[in-house]
Amino acid sequence: MAGQSRKWMILVATIWIQAFTGTNFDFSAYSSRLKAVLGVSQVQLNYLAVASDLGKVLGWSSGLASIYLPLWSVMFLAAFMGLFGYGVQWLVIREVLVLPYFLVFLLCLLAGCSICWFNTVCFILCNRNFPSNRPLAISLTVSFNGVSAALYALAANAIDPSSQPLYLLLNAVVPLITSFAALVPIIRQPPVEPLPLPAIRRDSVIFLILNLIAIATGVYLVLLSSSDKACARLLFAGAVFLLVLPLGIPGVLYAREWFFLQTHSSFRLEGSGFLLVDVEDLELHKALISRQSSLADEVNRLIDSDNSITRQDTGSNYSGCCETIMAKDRLVMLGEEHSAEKLVRRVDFWLYYVAYFCGGTIGLVYSNNLGQIAQSLGQGSKTSTLITLYSSFSFFGRLLSAGPDFLRVKVYFARTGWLTIALLPTTIAFFLLAAFGSAAVLHLGTALVGLSSGFIFAAAVSVTSELFGPNSVGVNHNILITNIPMGSLLYGLLAAIVYDANISGVRNWASTETVCIGERCYFLTFLCWGCISVVGLAASTLLFLRTRPVYDRFEKDRRSTLSSFN
Repeated sequence: MAGQSRKWMILVATIWIQAFTGTNFDFSAYSSRLKAVLGVSQVQLNYLAVASDLGKVLGWSSGLASIYLPLWSVMFLAAFMGLFGYGVQWLVIREVLVLPYFLVFLLCLLAGCSICWFNTVCFILCNRNFPSNRPLAISLTVSFNGVSAALYALAANAIDPSSQPLYLLLNAVVPLITSFAALVPIIRQPPVEPLPLPAIRRDSVIFLILNLIAIATGVYLVLLSSSDKACARLLFAGAVFLLVLPLGIPGVLYAREWFFLQTHSSFRLEGSGFLLVDVEDLELHKALISRQSSLADEVNRLIDSDNSITRQDTGSNYSGCCETIMAKDRLVMLGEEHSAEKLVRRVDFWLYYVAYFCGGTIGLVYSNNLGQIAQSLGQGSKTSTLITLYSSFSFFGRLLSAGPDFLRVKVYFARTGWLTIALLPTTIAFFLLAAFGSAAVLHLGTALVGLSSGFIFAAAVSVTSELFGPNSVGVNHNILITNIPMGSLLYGLLAAIVYDANISGVRNWASTETVCIGERCYFLTFLCWGCISVVGLAASTLLFLRTRPVYDRFEKDRRSTLSSFN
C-alpha cells in the first residue's frame, strides 16, 4: 500500500515539473524587449526562437544521460542548464551584461535543451511507475506543460506587472525550486509490481478525478487573471493550491475502499480500465497476429483483407495511384517495434511527420510570434492575456488527448482519427485571422490554435507508441520532433520576412525599435500558414485511413479475448 501511495506522489511531482518547465511558451512576453536591447531585426529575433526549439534536436542526449546517471541528477542537470541559459539572458535584457548576438543564440539553445531534459525525466517516471496506465499518466502530466505560460504570467503580475525581464528570472529560478520539491518522491521510487484488475480499475478512477482537478485548474487560470499586483498574488496562491491538491486524492481513496467499488459501478468500467490501447492487450494482440502471420501467404491475405475493409468503410474503390498510396507498406498490427532505420522507410511515419510538422509545430511558431502579432494589431498591452489564453487552451487540448481513453468504454475510434479532428481548429483559426484583424478574432484564433496544438503535442507520444512500438518510443519520438526546429525556422522566417517587408516606419516610443503596425504585417503569413495546415490535415486523413484497419483489428481481438475470459 505504501508503494502504491508513493507512485502517486511521483505523479504529482511530475505534474509540478511539467507545470513550471514549459518556459518556451512565454517567449512572446519578453521578446519585444529582448529585440530592442539587442537591436536586432524580426528575422534575427526569429532565429532566437528557433534556437530554443533546436534544443529538441539534442533530446537524445537526455535519454543517453538517463542510462548512465540517476534520474534525479538528470533533473538537476536540466535545472542548472535552464538557470544558466535564462539567467544570463536576464542579465543581458537588464543591460547588466553586453553579449554578442551569437552568444545569446547559444544561451537560447541551452535553455531549450533544458526543457527537453525535463520532459525526458517526466516520460521515464510515467512509463516506469504506470505501465498499465501509461497514456493516461503521460497525457495528464504533459497537459500541465501547456499551462506554464499562464502560471508565469500570473506570477509576474503578482511581483511586478510592468517588468518584461522578470519572466526570464522566473524561467531561470522556478524550475530549480521545483526540482528540489520533487526530489524526495523521485529518489524513493517504489518497485514496479504487476497490478491486479481491481487495482487497475481503482487507478482509472483516480486518473478521472485528477483530470477533473486539472480541468478546474485550467478554467481557473482562463477566467481569473489580473494585472493588479494584490489581486494577482491571491490568484497565484489559489493556482498553487490547485497544484498541491492532488496530493490528498490518492490517500483519501486508498483509505476508503468502499468508495472505489461504488464509483467503479457507477462508471461501469469494463476490461482493463479506460485505456485505448492497454499494454497487456497489445502484447496479446501482437501474439495473435504473429501466429496468424507465420507464413508469407497468410501475411498477404491479411493485407488484402485490410484493403477490402478500407474500401468498404470509405465507400469507394481505390485505383491507380490512390490504390498505391493506400496499400503500400501498410502496418499489419499495432505495437510492432520499429528501429530507426525501419521507421524512416515507413510511409505511415512520413504521413505522421507531415501532419505534426503542419499542425502542432505551426501552432508553436504562432505562440513564439504572439507578442509581435498582438503589437501589430494594436493589442500590445494585451500580450500577457493572449499568452495566458494560448497556454490555457493548450492545456485543455492536452487534457482532451486523453478523451479517447475515457470514451473507449462507449465509443471506439482510432487515435489517428482523433489526431485528424484535432488539426481542424488550426486551419479554421489561420483563415479567420487572415480574413479579420479584430481583437475578438485574435482572441478566438489564439484559443483555437492553442487547443489544437496542445492536443497534438500530448497525443503524439501515444500515437508513436501504438504505431511503431512502445519500447522504441523514446528514440522514435525524438526522431518525430526533429520537425519542430525545422518548422520553427521555416515558418518563423516566413513570418519575419513578411513582417520586415511591411514595416511602416513608425518608431516604438520606448526604444529605437522599428515596428510594423496594421493587418498587412501578418496577413500573408496567416494565409500561408492556413494553406500549410490544410496539407497537414490531408496527411493526417490519409494516415487515419491507412491505420484504421489495424486499430479495428486490435479492438476486435481485445473484445474476443475478454469474451473468452468471461
